[in-house]
Amino acid sequence: MTESGDTKQLLHLVFGGELTTLKDVQFRDLDNLDIVGIFPDYASALTAWKAKAQQTVDNAHMRYFIVHMHRLLDPGTD
Repeated sequence: MTESGDTKQLLHLVFGGELTTLKDVQFRDLDNLDIVGIFPDYASALTAWKAKAQQTVDNAHMRYFIVHMHRLLDPGTD
């Protein structure tokens, strides 16, 4: 729980997987999605995303995404 003076958590999910084609976001195997983690802000999520994207740079079908979970939980936030 946050104190009244703390900044609000803006949760972000980083995940990825291998796509079936380069044209669509259709995952080859949903059972093998790589859930990198949930992060308290965009900056830390971006750092994790960059690291995973760099690790898989040799596989053109591998993609990682950042999901702004705070927008799903509270649509009024930015």
